Amino acid sequence: MPVPRRALLAALVAASATTALGGCGFALRQPAALPFTRLAVSGFAPAAPMADALRQALPRSVQWVDDPRQAERVLVVLEDRLTRTVAASTAGGQVREFRLRVTLRFRLDRPDGTPLLPETQLELTRDMSYSETAALAKQTEEAVLLRDMRLDMAHQLLEMLAASGRAPAA
Repeated sequence: MPVPRRALLAALVAASATTALGGCGFALRQPAALPFTRLAVSGFAPAAPMADALRQALPRSVQWVDDPRQAERVLVVLEDRLTRTVAASTAGGQVREFRLRVTLRFRLDRPDGTPLLPETQLELTRDMSYSETAALAKQTEEAVLLRDMRLDMAHQLLEMLAASGRAPAA
């Protein structure tokens, strides 16, 4: 039975698209290859959203431990802060835009307290429009935006931790 021309054309287009994407270096984001398998984290408030984002971003090969003596690396969180300020308002004083800022200040130590990374600060800022008529929807949008910001920050943090274990370039 002969192959219809449309099916042949579709297969040819799909094959060329796959080859083009592979040739350009496209690849899905992979978790950071961390030079350790056990991480202790101290300094987060109980049930901190940033701690949850970090746990979610942590590769499966790395175990989160509670006791720093059992860890290979200790992440010491010095500050985990969310700031929400008015970025724009109308002449009548109604808020039109908020600025969300997530700040994380930390350092990375060995279990004996020897520093591997000095005190470092990561900060992400996003502006979000606001409307009082859609306050509930905007509240949900803000929660989603904050979750995404924290996950992005957790991935940046893991990239920094991965780089801390690499040998310096000669």
